[in-house]
Amino acid sequence: MRKTKPLNHFNKDAPPSKNVERLISSYSESLFQVTDKINRNGKGIVFIVDANNQFIGTLTDGDIRRAMLSRCPLETEAKHLLDKESDVFSKILGSFGRTTARKLQKASISASIDTSIDELMGLVDERVKIIPLLNKKKNVVDYFEYESSFYAPVASPFMMGNELSYIVECIETNWISSQGRFIEQFEEQFAYFCGAQYGIAVSSGTTALHLALIGLGVGEGDEVILPDLTFAATINAILHAKATPVLVDVEADSWCIDPNCIARAITPNTKAIIPVHLYGQPANMTEVCRIAKESGLFIIEDCAEALGAMINGRRVGGLGHVGCFSFFGNKIITTGEGGMCITSDLTLYEKMRCLRDHGMSKQKKYWHEVVGYNYRMTNLQAAIGVAQLEKIDDLLKRRNEIKAFYHRCLRTLPLPLLEKQSLLEGRVPVTWLVSFLLDVDVDRDLLIQKASEKGVDIRPFFYPLSDMPLYQTYCPYYTLIAHDLSRKGINLPTSLGLSNFEYRKIVDILIKLLPDVAYSPTEFKAAGNLAILSL
Repeated sequence: MRKTKPLNHFNKDAPPSKNVERLISSYSESLFQVTDKINRNGKGIVFIVDANNQFIGTLTDGDIRRAMLSRCPLETEAKHLLDKESDVFSKILGSFGRTTARKLQKASISASIDTSIDELMGLVDERVKIIPLLNKKKNVVDYFEYESSFYAPVASPFMMGNELSYIVECIETNWISSQGRFIEQFEEQFAYFCGAQYGIAVSSGTTALHLALIGLGVGEGDEVILPDLTFAATINAILHAKATPVLVDVEADSWCIDPNCIARAITPNTKAIIPVHLYGQPANMTEVCRIAKESGLFIIEDCAEALGAMINGRRVGGLGHVGCFSFFGNKIITTGEGGMCITSDLTLYEKMRCLRDHGMSKQKKYWHEVVGYNYRMTNLQAAIGVAQLEKIDDLLKRRNEIKAFYHRCLRTLPLPLLEKQSLLEGRVPVTWLVSFLLDVDVDRDLLIQKASEKGVDIRPFFYPLSDMPLYQTYCPYYTLIAHDLSRKGINLPTSLGLSNFEYRKIVDILIKLLPDVAYSPTEFKAAGNLAILSL
């Protein structure tokens, strides 16, 4: 009987991901350099490779301690600890008893990237918990880590760049509050990335939306059109501005606000539109901008989930009057909490900046010209943001790799039981969370429950805002498509901190669970079994 293999759809010949690189050291690196890498990766281990990047052995923090206790200089090259014929290795053996010597003389364990989960589990013992996975060229491309409990969060922060060094700089220079070099740097670089002239860093994505509304003069008596399928922060910001939200339906293909519904909802009181670029997909901004221009309306883009997405070669956020972003811990880049408004209108920029800073005059300290807000971001947060933005291309690329992996693994399942997000002409989405639609023949809530029991955090789509009593009065009609998407949608784990192997495990769990939660499972179960065997 053929064993089920782990799902190997990542490029096996590609260089290791950033997550794996932090566990790799060259054989010519010193004990000091290896110790530093072990300290940074937090795994207590490094994989040593030669000049051709071929794996030659594993060193642990215990190996380093034994070398130091044997009075090996910190300048000693790592390769000598793995060379059983070297004087260094003999010196270490002579410093310890027979039991330790026998352990040291054992060969380092590795496995092929094609090794099944069951076979890898057979290699694990009380000494070996992390196993390098090699391609045919003997390069380390991934690793297997045994943990008694497995947990794959739907999203999590990923900070492997200059975040720590920049935060240390803030602390050492005492610039930890709402002033410091990182705030201005973050604002300028972020606006430039998005194709806008100015950036205003704020305390959250919600305050960014509120600041944009107030800056544009939206208030009591004004109506603001927004999609029914979005997170509640969008509508809450409108209510905080004392304006009236008008909820409309979304498009079936993009899942974003439907321009036709916008046009039907416009009244003499309409002042603004907030298109939400949902789950990484850009809204139809060509039509939204046309409608807004014809009707004299403001556009505030809610880009919280779509940093880097493009429409006709232009990034979202710079297409309307103001673009608003969130840097919450689950977003594409994070500052823990935080947000940003971007615009190319100098007058609007200066007004929003004044409102953000208590309404204080820029020319006259402690002189307040308007009733403002304390919506400022700290220099500490901005320092993290600058470090995150430095690697934005790598972050977006890795997210797209994760999405492509899910799509390849699940493509053999019978459609329409599992549908992926549409690719639309002129629009280039980004991957915030990998999103799928389940057919009505699948019990979505049961799938989420059973996946959670296996340690896989799957999230449903947002509820339509109009379903909540708090917001029902703001929806003039039943939003059929928003409700349909909300019932069917799931978001799969898209955490950059997970290894390729862990993603293979997630898909393995998902394929095995889907037949068990289908209302008519016979055909689906056969297809699911075929999918597992063919991977």
